[in-house]
Amino acid sequence: MQGALRREGGAATAEEAGGRREAGDPPGRGLNSSAAAAAAMTPLLEHERQIFLDLFHEDGLVVTARGLGVDRILLHFLKLHCDPGNLVLVLNTNVAEEEYFIEQLRSEGVSHLPRIINNEIPSSERYTVYTEGGVLFVTSRILVVDFLTNRIPANLITGILVYKAQKIIESCQEAFILRLYRQKNKQGFIKAFTDNAVAFSAGFCKVERVMRNLFVRKLYLWPRFHIAVSSFLERHKPEVIELHVSLTPAMLAIQTSMMDIMNACLRELKRYNPSLEIEDLSLENAIGKSFDKIIRHYLDPVWHQLGAKTKSLVQDLKILRTLLQYLTQYDCVTFLNLLESLRDSEKTFGQNSGWLFLEASDIMFVNARARVYKLPETRLKTFKNPAKVEQKEMKETGRELVLEQNPKWEALSEVLKEIRSENEPGEALESPGQVLICASDDRTCAQLKEYITVGAEALLTRLYSKTLGTNEKAEDAWANSVKDRVLGKSKKMSKSDNGPKQKKAKTESVKNCTTRKKPELTLTQMTGGAKHEGTKKEEGGEESGSQESSTEEAEGLPQNLPTNSCYGILTEPLLLIHPLQGCSDSYSLTRVLHEVDPRYVILYDAELTFVRQLEIYKASRPGQPLRVYFLIYGGSSEEQRYLTTLRKEKMAFEHLIREKAVMVVPQEREGRDDSNQDLVRSVVPPTATADTRKAGGQGQKKEEHCIIVDMREFRSGLPSLIHKRGIDIEPVTLEVGDYILTPDICVERKSVSDLIGSLNNGRLYAQCVSMTRYYKRPMLLIEFDPSKSFSLNSKGTIHQEISANDTTSKLALLTLHFPRLRILWCPSPHVTAELFEELKQGRPQPDAATAMAIAADLDTLSESGKYNPGSHDFLMKMPGVNSKNCHALMNRVENLTELVSLTKDSLADILGNANNAKLLWEFIHSSCKDNVAQGKRKK
Repeated sequence: MQGALRREGGAATAEEAGGRREAGDPPGRGLNSSAAAAAAMTPLLEHERQIFLDLFHEDGLVVTARGLGVDRILLHFLKLHCDPGNLVLVLNTNVAEEEYFIEQLRSEGVSHLPRIINNEIPSSERYTVYTEGGVLFVTSRILVVDFLTNRIPANLITGILVYKAQKIIESCQEAFILRLYRQKNKQGFIKAFTDNAVAFSAGFCKVERVMRNLFVRKLYLWPRFHIAVSSFLERHKPEVIELHVSLTPAMLAIQTSMMDIMNACLRELKRYNPSLEIEDLSLENAIGKSFDKIIRHYLDPVWHQLGAKTKSLVQDLKILRTLLQYLTQYDCVTFLNLLESLRDSEKTFGQNSGWLFLEASDIMFVNARARVYKLPETRLKTFKNPAKVEQKEMKETGRELVLEQNPKWEALSEVLKEIRSENEPGEALESPGQVLICASDDRTCAQLKEYITVGAEALLTRLYSKTLGTNEKAEDAWANSVKDRVLGKSKKMSKSDNGPKQKKAKTESVKNCTTRKKPELTLTQMTGGAKHEGTKKEEGGEESGSQESSTEEAEGLPQNLPTNSCYGILTEPLLLIHPLQGCSDSYSLTRVLHEVDPRYVILYDAELTFVRQLEIYKASRPGQPLRVYFLIYGGSSEEQRYLTTLRKEKMAFEHLIREKAVMVVPQEREGRDDSNQDLVRSVVPPTATADTRKAGGQGQKKEEHCIIVDMREFRSGLPSLIHKRGIDIEPVTLEVGDYILTPDICVERKSVSDLIGSLNNGRLYAQCVSMTRYYKRPMLLIEFDPSKSFSLNSKGTIHQEISANDTTSKLALLTLHFPRLRILWCPSPHVTAELFEELKQGRPQPDAATAMAIAADLDTLSESGKYNPGSHDFLMKMPGVNSKNCHALMNRVENLTELVSLTKDSLADILGNANNAKLLWEFIHSSCKDNVAQGKRKK
């Protein structure tokens, strides 16, 4: 497989790349200087330079492995085109990514930095911004509108760079932009980037469909096992020390019990749903994070038809996966607290599922409690009526705390002790090495910070007192630990400064751990390593307080370090704790890695992307030392999740390689001429056939259709599909309706969730009032996805009688209130576009000025839309006023004050009926007392 990916021939040099003009460069624009190309490619690594050159010479889609630096390739393309002579658009980036790229380009001295075009820039100024050139980050909705209104000079665009290209599907805004761009510009380039190969393994020929939407012919695959990547990283590998930590007996028993429960749930799920794929419903997939997507992929189309048992099993699997993560991720108190919360809600869970009553569940609860407080030996072997037996024992004996600490904490302490011994004064080191600890999330980072600061016993004691109940001994232990920390701080520091300096060997500091160097951090043979048998320290040992002295004093901290994303900064040596996931800025960890420049990196949790980032980081700093400590539970679900992620990515690339080998790409795929059928808009003339009696059938002229679309509707994919069917789109801001098909047809589009929400808050009623008042044929379009469940009421909630809370009842009342309202049910946007086309046949085209004037300028409206709806409804409630004379009354009378001052003869002249005038006059001038007295006399 690797041999098949080896490139033939030598790579082109930077001068050769700069000497050629890109295939998409229009005359007089683009790259003509070899120095520009060489300057952009200088910092790239060997395989990155090859990726850059391949994509530089010919447009295509680049798919790299996770963490191999696809953002670095995009950054160098941005740097290459940051010139006023170019106009390059960047799609599919978020605000954090845009700020990161601009910050990196500014640090490299780029003078003409990219600009961000969003709603803060008014539409009247955007044309000027486009003509100034350079690289522009533009939101998709704004770019679609600018293309449709010709606000952007499409013929001057040098090219488009597409990030996260796996998301480009036919109905998305980015695909619409690319199609509009290629229709108006045949010379510009399109280059796409992604590092998510697994996303292309779902669906039929997804990579080919994405390439079709991107209008590219070339597919560049760069997995981790590519010969160019593996050989280069082999020469610049970091020093890796794998620490395989063993689970405690109680943790192992809990994990085994949860695996048994998950197996039982999977069997039940298969029994209730025999149509599900057997190989996907495996225990290996069930413990992974993507299992929810897998199971919902199969069950979403029929979710509303499923019984409560199946839905309960899906929820149980999600809860069990969370428990499995808590077991290895957090401490014993946090895990037990989650279990106890499930036990407290036993009635709720007991109605839907029975896993809490299995014998394996009792084993799990017993061992989880044994990790926190001591249980009698007989209790550990019997599991009958666990709640009653435990309550009786607690009343008789009371709780004796055990508080088993996380085995990874002990391994972390040993690693920090080893690093501290290497950085003691007198060692042959140029400068003290800085340490970066990376954990999965912020909760883990906060616990690690507290553990390093005050020790394991104090941390667990505080958590126990806070969550599982107060305990006098626990509170005393916590107070004593804090007191010892404050009083013994200077004493410990003086002892560490004046004590004997003696370097300890790695084999002594990290006991029973396998220490070996590996060419890569993928750890594919991780299961064969030795296990780490950590020794339990006594009452927050010395290593627990080794870094405690400087939580408040962050001396030597880099000035521009994003401290808001760091969980704990300690000195001597500089120690940072940073989460791998959950940061608002996805590049926060990358910034910290390059700004702190650590010599030691401790991977408390395994995360594939950051492992690869460390490899790239070490390869970009040749000659500088980097040691990586990799902590992982051997034979645990954590290890299995990591290996499953590796396996799925490898299988995804193998699938892409096979698909690329048999892929048939037409020559006109790039759309540089009119032969590409994807660029042809299928215009359907109003008459079915042309007049064949005239030469060539040219007697008939095709009528151009137009639909007025609200600006907010460009978040959906429907405008793209309408435009592809040959119907012109005019984007404006509408106050009534979403789509104006004809002067009489107004459509309000709702998804099922929007429909339910609008019915509940009354917004849909107000929208229907406006549509029926201003348009003769108001329509309510309800769109639903055929691949997902569609039901206004879930199974088992349909009532025999009409209820005001039911969605169907509210929808029925809506049709009764508005008899002219028509409801359209469409299973997809494709069907909606086809339906719109049929509704427009043989009807006049709408006018944008008239549509925009509705509810803004009443003089341009029809007779029925000139009046205030509230005043109209108020008058209709008065005696003597009906639909025939209401408009005449509103035309002659300015306000209610004038109405009160009119005489009976004047009212009769306006209303055209003396009886109606008498009823209205008496209603206005009679007092409340007279009406009450008259009512009593009638009784």
